[in-house]
Amino acid sequence: MAQGQSIWVVDDDPELRRMVGTYLIDQGYDVRCLADGAQLLARLAGQRPDLVVLDLMMPGDDGLTLLRRLRDGGDDLPVVMLTAKGDAVDRIIGLEQGADDYLAKPFLPRELTARIEAVLRRRVALPAGTPLAEAEMLTIGEQVLDQAARTLEHDGKVTLLTSGEFALLAAFVQHPHRPLSRERLVELARGPDSVTDSRSMDVQVSRLRKLVEPDPARPRYLQTVWGYGYVFVPDGQPRSR
Repeated sequence: MAQGQSIWVVDDDPELRRMVGTYLIDQGYDVRCLADGAQLLARLAGQRPDLVVLDLMMPGDDGLTLLRRLRDGGDDLPVVMLTAKGDAVDRIIGLEQGADDYLAKPFLPRELTARIEAVLRRRVALPAGTPLAEAEMLTIGEQVLDQAARTLEHDGKVTLLTSGEFALLAAFVQHPHRPLSRERLVELARGPDSVTDSRSMDVQVSRLRKLVEPDPARPRYLQTVWGYGYVFVPDGQPRSR
């Protein structure tokens, strides 16, 4: 099942750390529980887990600050963010900063395990909709997508995509000129059993547009299909309605 994959749980609540840590260990994960961001950064200096479960609200650097630091440094370490009481604003900000998934407190341990497994599956095995290996390099406007390295390059600057960003972009480029509903995008990028809210796809598409579009406010390549979803237009030409 988990095959000894390493999960770090970062939360200032000792009861939650104990509960989550015990459950994940029982599921076969190698678990380390940390109390704050300082401990996380200290551990990351010499070690690296397969995934981090990161609480949003903590003393010192909060979860969003830590996540932003990782992503700004080009680190695509998988992160499942924990938010309080399903706050939609926290959830959206977390996804915009590059969280791979989120879960609102309180939650059942089994629910967290499902999120972790879905993120790790995307990292280990490419999702349905991933382009074929022989088409490793793809040009999107002025960006070059290296599908093997999971990077975007523009003017010599290379951006490493997170597993969630790459899975979504791969779903788009596998289906050019084909309108895809939010629900279909969730299925293609995250798998048919994903528990992700399809409306969160709007946030993730918005984040992806910031990476590939010259002007994210006027998207040319990841265009909106009003009342339905989105469509990838490789040549950036306006669609006829």
